Amino acid sequence: MQVQLARWGNSLGVRIPKDIANKLGLSEGTRVEMETDGNRILIQVDRPHYDLKDLLIGMTPEAMHQAFDWGTDVGREDVDS
Repeated sequence: MQVQLARWGNSLGVRIPKDIANKLGLSEGTRVEMETDGNRILIQVDRPHYDLKDLLIGMTPEAMHQAFDWGTDVGREDVDS
């Protein structure tokens, strides 16, 4: 698909067609990463990168136990004894 560049202040802008935006889940305000690769322009959705260590800050075994309440034990699955 070909699109035409337009002036946007001192820069150039590219309009992303609606069907492509919908397919990638893009909407106004979505941040993207842009870089060059030879004579190509690469635009990628800027997805957050999570580090498990950072996500688990402050998590304790007691808090984990409270986070997953499966109800009372049934039969021989009593794991706290």
